[in-house]
Amino acid sequence: MDGRRGPDERKLVALAREHDAASLKALYDAYVQYLAAVCRRYLSSEDDVKDVLQDSFVKIFSSLDRFEWRGEGSLRLWMRRIAVNEALMLLRRRSSEKTAPFSSQPEAPDLEDADPEVEQVPLEVLQDMIRGLPEGYRTVFNLHVFEQLPHREIAGLLGISENTSFSQFSRAKNLLARKIREYLASEGRYDTDNKFKS
Repeated sequence: MDGRRGPDERKLVALAREHDAASLKALYDAYVQYLAAVCRRYLSSEDDVKDVLQDSFVKIFSSLDRFEWRGEGSLRLWMRRIAVNEALMLLRRRSSEKTAPFSSQPEAPDLEDADPEVEQVPLEVLQDMIRGLPEGYRTVFNLHVFEQLPHREIAGLLGISENTSFSQFSRAKNLLARKIREYLASEGRYDTDNKFKS
């Protein structure tokens, strides 16, 4: 799954639909790391990631009979959608318990299209930066960048306006750009004149 050829999805589904323990474990083992990474994009707490992952697999296992094969990769996509929806449901429950995270984020400074070179930042560091974004920013950023949803669809999912979705995304990008610059400066690869060093 990490650049290598993934499992034979059609075979995994056929076996898992029999609901025997070995088949379900094989499906779980094949996708648990991938779905955990998806959940971490939306949730900052490892406990929340574990809870959402568990809820996702319960839903996946109980819904296998409704899964419709649409070619290689369709199982992975279907499972990812379930995990994302479970993460969003948790965020919605939390936001209804306190102030809404999608409309009351602190203002991030508007940086002028000076996106630093992301390729210079190790993947783990970049993932931590994304996880460190305020909840609303992180959610909109992930839905737009990783799930490739348009702002209209994000707005509908989160119960916010399309303009708010666009604004949250812009603020997330600006905040990430600042964090990346700070990281590169601390590594001696970015100077104060806004120029990258090779």
